[in-house]
Amino acid sequence: MTIFKQPLLSKTTFLAASIASLLTSFCVQALAQTTSNFPTKPVTIVTAFAAGSGPDAVLRQVSEKLSKLWNQPVLINNKPGGGGFIAIEATQRTAADGYTLIQLDSEHLAALPHLYKAKGYVTLNNFDPVAPLFRTPFLVAVATDSKWQNMKDLINASKVAPNAVSYGSWGVGSPGHLGGEHLSLLTNTEMTHVAFREVSQLFTSVGAGDVQWSFASLPSSQGIYKAGKLRYIAIAAAKRIPQMPDVPTMVEAGGPAGFEVNSFVSLLAPKGIASDVKAKIHADVLKVLADPEVKARFNNFAFETLNWTPEEMRKNAEIKSKIYAELVKRKNISLD
Repeated sequence: MTIFKQPLLSKTTFLAASIASLLTSFCVQALAQTTSNFPTKPVTIVTAFAAGSGPDAVLRQVSEKLSKLWNQPVLINNKPGGGGFIAIEATQRTAADGYTLIQLDSEHLAALPHLYKAKGYVTLNNFDPVAPLFRTPFLVAVATDSKWQNMKDLINASKVAPNAVSYGSWGVGSPGHLGGEHLSLLTNTEMTHVAFREVSQLFTSVGAGDVQWSFASLPSSQGIYKAGKLRYIAIAAAKRIPQMPDVPTMVEAGGPAGFEVNSFVSLLAPKGIASDVKAKIHADVLKVLADPEVKARFNNFAFETLNWTPEEMRKNAEIKSKIYAELVKRKNISLD
């Protein structure tokens, strides 16, 4: 009987195999330790919103809570302007390790690729959704002395005199602009859009009657509203909001059924973030959003906290993208 003997490893081969095994074990342990202990250094959140804005205000409260939870500083870096590209370009060059995140709204995700076609830039091809923050509804605001009492009045006026009715927004491609285009599409009307650089200028102009109406979030328009210059005739949502219980829904005010205007804000990371780091950030942000102090602050702004998964965030952005693609094509809207 022939007995085959396994050849003995040389000392060099055995040493190399041992080192490789040790390195593999070390790397696995180091990776596990890095993800389980995340974060081990300060985290920066770049935001496309200006300091003092509603999204900035709530982000700062969320960041304070995360700092305590993580025992690490969470720094806010405001980079508004450029349609969101200033913040985007500053963030996408960073490592996809969870230590640099970006705060964007649904329009940065869903409308931007259609508005800047020449760039060929698709936001969700370059960033991974990580955690939701909130969704904000929009109300229809008119001057206090406007003759329009409801949406039926507004729509009828725009049918009688096409393009004579003007509405303002805080920029081309904003929810206020595209929401107006969507209303025109659903009601078979044509209205004239006027873009403003500053939100405060927009609502001052609506209050003065320089433009006849606009969509408005509660925090951005409350100053002019409380001064008695604005009136809300509808909320572009399926339900009334507790902050303004007397303001009717779009359908109740005579507007088209199923028409809603809202925007959601979320945190994203450069493409390629590790799944376990993403899961930890997501879980911890949801934990912070459930904090009574945070919920109370969001409630003041009429911001609805969200508990979407990253997959749901992407799905909701894709739904908006289909709508925006149609609206942009219909009016040949471009920011190139």
